[in-house]
This record gives sequence, C-alpha cells and structure tokens, in this order.
Amino acid sequence: MTTEKKTTKKAAATPKEKFVKAALGEVSIFSMTGEKVGSIALPESLFGAPWKNDLVHQVTTAMQANARQSRAHTKDRSEVSGGGKKPWAQKGTGQARHSSTRSPIWRHGGVTFGPRSERDWTEKINKKMRNGALLSVLSKKAKDGEIILVDKFAFTEPKSAMGKSVLEKLSVGASAATLASKKKNAALLALAGYDANTIKSFSNFGNVMTEEARNLNPLSIMTHKYLIIEKPEETFAALMKRVATK
Repeated sequence: MTTEKKTTKKAAATPKEKFVKAALGEVSIFSMTGEKVGSIALPESLFGAPWKNDLVHQVTTAMQANARQSRAHTKDRSEVSGGGKKPWAQKGTGQARHSSTRSPIWRHGGVTFGPRSERDWTEKINKKMRNGALLSVLSKKAKDGEIILVDKFAFTEPKSAMGKSVLEKLSVGASAATLASKKKNAALLALAGYDANTIKSFSNFGNVMTEEARNLNPLSIMTHKYLIIEKPEETFAALMKRVATK
C-alpha cells in the first residue's frame, strides 16, 4: 500500500492583501523645514481599502453635479415686459391675428424652449458610498506614495513667501519633485483645524488648496497630485471617527 504525500502550497497573496501590506508601512513625518522628525504607521481602517473605480467615479461625478449651478435663464412670453395691449383688432385689418407683441414669433418677444434656471442636477450620495469612495481614494494615494505627513504648520503671520519656502523644502525632503513646480493642482493641504495664518499663507497659490481634514472628500483629493496631512495622529483619529459605520 502506497501513501501519497500531500503537498500544501502556500496560497499566493491576493492583490488586496498585497495592497494592504504596502499601505500599512511606516511613513515619514516631516517638519515645515523638510526635515524628517519621525514616522507613523498608516492605519489599516483608512489606508487598507481596495481601489474601486466604479464607486469613485459615481461619487465624484455626483459631487460635480451637485456643485453645478443653473445660470442660463431665458424669459418666456409671460415674463417679458410690455405687450399688454393688443397690437391691432382681431378682424378687419387683413393681417394675421395677434394678441401680444411679446409672442415668441415677434421681435423682443419671449423665448420658446430656452434654458431655465429651475433645472436641477443634484444627485443623492449615500453616506456609505461617500465614505467608501473616500477610503478608496486615500488608499490609492498611499499606495502611489503621494501622501506627505507634516508634524504641524506654525505660521506666526500670513506670509506667502514662507508658504512658498515650505513647499520647496517639503518637495526636497519628501522627494516630491513636482510639489513646488506643478502649475495646477499640485497639493491639497489637510489641516487638523482652522488656522487663518496657514490658510492665508497658501491662498495666493493657484496650485495649492487648503481644507480642514474633517471636510476631506474624494473629489478634492483626486483633483490634486499630493495630499499633505498635518498632525497625522490627530487627523487619522478624526477621519476614522468620521468613516466609522454606525
């Protein structure tokens, strides 16, 4: 009687498992001068989600639709001023009958089937969809190495020159070559809280946007190349509380 030896092969790691391991690595924390001052492990609950292209597309396009405004507006015959008097008698003139000079077939009359400001493009976004897209985008940024952590921004006064210097030093320290040179959508600064001096120091740069971390959304993150997060521990705690399933 022969016995066959069963050989057990170790299952290959799925793309999701590989991605989680990559996302949970240690990430350096820099100061405003671009020097490394520490490191922190990215929490799995924020940076361990798989990339969901369809979900991110659905949420971001819905957010763009919700931000769309109806500006174009034409007046119909009831809204155009004038035209209260009948131009001529109904019968006996030999001309076509008309009730008002503000009819759409008259010059200076109302517009037929023109654009109206009452049009509504808003779309509903469920909370789970929004949070799922946010986690997917954050994880993608971490995987691509486009997240820069800063211990804190400390501006004693609003100063654009200092803001520019900070970007240049972070660009060198974090090896993010295009952070200071990219002309459009270079970075999104996620602040731990409202800081007027920091916001004003970067407000003159068209390629940088500042936002409180609690207001981060998939669209703003995807729009910019780098995501700069201030006070990582505090920010991560706030984000995990926000996306926690209730």
